[in-house]
Amino acid sequence: MHILVYGADGATGSRLIDQALARGHRVRASAHSLSGNERQAEGLEWVATDLMDRDGPQGDMDGIDAVLNAVGIDAGPDTVVNPPDLHTTGTRNVLAAMRAAEVDRLITISATFVETMARGPIWFEAAARLGLASIFEQMGEMEKILQATPWLRWTAVRPGWLLDEAASGDFQVFDDVIPEDLIRTRTGDLAAFMLDCAEGDLHVRETPAISRPEPAEKSGPDAVLKEMMG
Repeated sequence: MHILVYGADGATGSRLIDQALARGHRVRASAHSLSGNERQAEGLEWVATDLMDRDGPQGDMDGIDAVLNAVGIDAGPDTVVNPPDLHTTGTRNVLAAMRAAEVDRLITISATFVETMARGPIWFEAAARLGLASIFEQMGEMEKILQATPWLRWTAVRPGWLLDEAASGDFQVFDDVIPEDLIRTRTGDLAAFMLDCAEGDLHVRETPAISRPEPAEKSGPDAVLKEMMG
């Protein structure tokens, strides 16, 4: 397959590149801007794309079989209150480019917390509500945009709080939301599952959730709250 990855310079996006190349795919990797020091490999090309520009993604779609959107919003002090509308306006701009190029397969990252914030211990729920509610609300609006696009064959993957580690090989997939006692999803597992969906044409027009149990040092309050605070 020829795969287009948005957010290719992020934690999940970089793992998507590694895994897609390892599986024998060609990858067009998109970042907002390029430094000139990006990884080089056979089958990999880089493009710079401003997703907030209506015409930004228009030149990205030539020859593409599936779009994998791994773009995220950093949960900094400014963005938690008023996040940029990357998941809404950015998604509309990507869909316009896909429609024009007759590309109809999109796998994108959403969040299990779009469905419910009642996951994990109370300290985690309280921190998520305080710091990330605006971003999760925008992801919910993104999902509505996907649902209202009849020609689009979309999958919105709903991970828990992301843990930037390699694929475990034993993540679990659930309908719509992860179990109440889980909060974390590895970026490597998320990348693997997104590629599985692209290769197997899985979960079309669905919102699968993925997660796995992680030890206390990775899912306890000290670790998670430290990450939330940047």
